[in-house]
Amino acid sequence: MVFLNTIIYYSHSSSLIHSCYPLLSLIPVYLLNWKSLPRPIIALSPMADMTDSAFCRVVRLAAGSVQLAAPKFELNNLAASCSLPAAGYPIMFREMVSSEAVVRGNEKTLGMTDIHPDERPLVQQIFGSEPATMAESARIIEAQHHPEGFDINMGCPVYKITHNFNGAALMKEPARATAIIKAMKAVITVPLSVKIRAGWSDKTECFEFAKAIEDAGADLITVHGRTKVQGYSGKSEWDVIRQAKEKVSIPVLANGDIHSPTLVPGALKQTGCDGVLIARGALGNPWFFRDTADVLAGKEPVHITLEERIRVVLMHARLHAEQHGQGGITTLRKHLSWYFKGQPGVKEWREKMMKMTTLEELEEVLGQMMGVTVLVRRTS
Repeated sequence: MVFLNTIIYYSHSSSLIHSCYPLLSLIPVYLLNWKSLPRPIIALSPMADMTDSAFCRVVRLAAGSVQLAAPKFELNNLAASCSLPAAGYPIMFREMVSSEAVVRGNEKTLGMTDIHPDERPLVQQIFGSEPATMAESARIIEAQHHPEGFDINMGCPVYKITHNFNGAALMKEPARATAIIKAMKAVITVPLSVKIRAGWSDKTECFEFAKAIEDAGADLITVHGRTKVQGYSGKSEWDVIRQAKEKVSIPVLANGDIHSPTLVPGALKQTGCDGVLIARGALGNPWFFRDTADVLAGKEPVHITLEERIRVVLMHARLHAEQHGQGGITTLRKHLSWYFKGQPGVKEWREKMMKMTTLEELEEVLGQMMGVTVLVRRTS
């Protein structure tokens, strides 16, 4: 079984696609076809301020589909045991960017759409409410960075997004939503997916809405099983997701309350979906996807030792500093709290990490933790 069976290369100087071997002047891009991907599709959900390039790279590395010292861009067969995921596993959905900011040429926003080869295949999520602006932003991003797909945010419940008719507010305006899809499909060459919720206030609103966005040309839909009014309270209604899935013929991913790899088989069975989109379950746990492969193969997930956790956090910190600069290391704190949430005996260290302002300070704390951990292991 192969997750993705073709790689193409975009020239830096043109949009022509070349069938050739890797060249230094070419950008490797996977062909992504939602309909033909082997099931189940396992993907990392876009999460604002969390699924940046650094975290996506850590997830891919922890999944075992990319190794730091290994040649890049080579597709591997998925082992029959599922213990060694193929290159391209899981599919990455990058945090959302503003279509208006992209069109305005905002440097920070455009930087958020840059793609490291380790992240591919990657789907870039965009939010906005104007069809022409959404289309133009997608055109710009595809020309500059060639993501393997685009995703439209029609599910964010946060007020600062919805009050401008973005995110979940688009579920109340199906005409505007379908116009956005049609406008984007007219200018991009890669698949277009849409992330929605069960509804604005009524959990059955997604049924007609899902059909409308399919008719407009969407290639895949992700359904989060809560309404906008619920936000993140209550529970994700997997039965509602199943009913939405039954309304359309395009692939559907289930999202919401899949906090553990052991919950993935049940979510797939109950929703009948083609795959799952994992959000908070992956925060502080980039091994989620490797463990999911094991669970689906009937294996016990490998226990993550504190020593291994520290090593991955250190790798994440260095990649974060590489992307955001030394001055941006404080923004890693939100990830650190997830990494060590519920871990015994780390309260003192976690408090120190929440005060650090440089990579060197974090490295020192992690080094101290590692030393104590190794000492305890050797004397126990």
